[in-house]
Amino acid sequence: MLTWTCTGSGKSGLYANYHRHHNNCIYCSSELEDKPQKVEEKHAAIQQFRTLNDEQRPWSEWRCSDESCKQHTGHDIEQVHQLYSMCEQALIDYCLHRTKEQSNNANTPLLSPMNLLVVTLWYLKHYHSERYISSELNLNRSTVNYFLSEVVNILHACVYPELISIPADIGNRRTLHGPQQHHKLIVDSTCIAIPEPYEAEQRRAYYHGKSPTNYAFKVQVACDFHHQIVHVSDCYHGSVHDITILRESGLLEHVNDSVQIIGDKGYIGEEYVVTPRKKPHGRELTNEDKEFNYEINSARAAIENINQRLKTYGILGGVYRGDIDDFHKMTRITKVVSALCNMNLNKHPVRK
Repeated sequence: MLTWTCTGSGKSGLYANYHRHHNNCIYCSSELEDKPQKVEEKHAAIQQFRTLNDEQRPWSEWRCSDESCKQHTGHDIEQVHQLYSMCEQALIDYCLHRTKEQSNNANTPLLSPMNLLVVTLWYLKHYHSERYISSELNLNRSTVNYFLSEVVNILHACVYPELISIPADIGNRRTLHGPQQHHKLIVDSTCIAIPEPYEAEQRRAYYHGKSPTNYAFKVQVACDFHHQIVHVSDCYHGSVHDITILRESGLLEHVNDSVQIIGDKGYIGEEYVVTPRKKPHGRELTNEDKEFNYEINSARAAIENINQRLKTYGILGGVYRGDIDDFHKMTRITKVVSALCNMNLNKHPVRK
């Protein structure tokens, strides 16, 4: 079986995957093949970035202990290095691009790739204002706004697909702690609070009675019976019904007789979605129905616990301050935070 090794980055793999690497690697890109001087310049810049990673604050301070690292980023040192390895190439490319853009302004400070990552994790975890972050790092507020958006995009492109996906063999997996073997997924929606919109039409669209502000985005999260997030929908207006989000999310493409979803009563009426049984009009539930509902609700506790874990990230647990009309940005943020949460669920799983 043919394999390749990139002498610049040290990465290797099957030859069938070489073209994908070639297109994304700064060492192998075609624009540099006939310009060895530029290759050397980039080598030097990359080495400088790697030196800065450990010497530049805040990472130079936060990496001193797991406690400090977790306090600021929500992740321990090992997890941060794991995240960095997933998106190192993209972060370096971004730094090289910014260095080139600001080559005429030598006084403008630039964060190293690792510091871009950990500051973004800090922002997502604690949701400090951009003004506060810029004052702490001695950067322009516009610079902070720009790199936070770019690094979230990088995490969405590099980390989310690695940490969240529906297993290809989901139908053949043995269901642990589930009522039935064909129950494979658990789904629920959660809200992300926003301030009260100015316009009446927007207030109707974003209304969500469970939000602390009564207005919110809504997003649907699905987990498996290993209690790992496997699917995150796009963000919707708070007033959109749960079953509408389910039908538009693409999750139903994965269900059949052997792969069924457990949901709450908001999902009643959809085939292959198992919900608690409703109390008949004028009658009580039978003992069998009560036992069934107990098992379903016990299974659903996992997704409710996971949604609470998501809310420990300030950007989802607080009141969102960004543009409420930018659904694409909110979706990317939610998916990135879900991926980060999944990483923590690996180390600190939901109690079964």
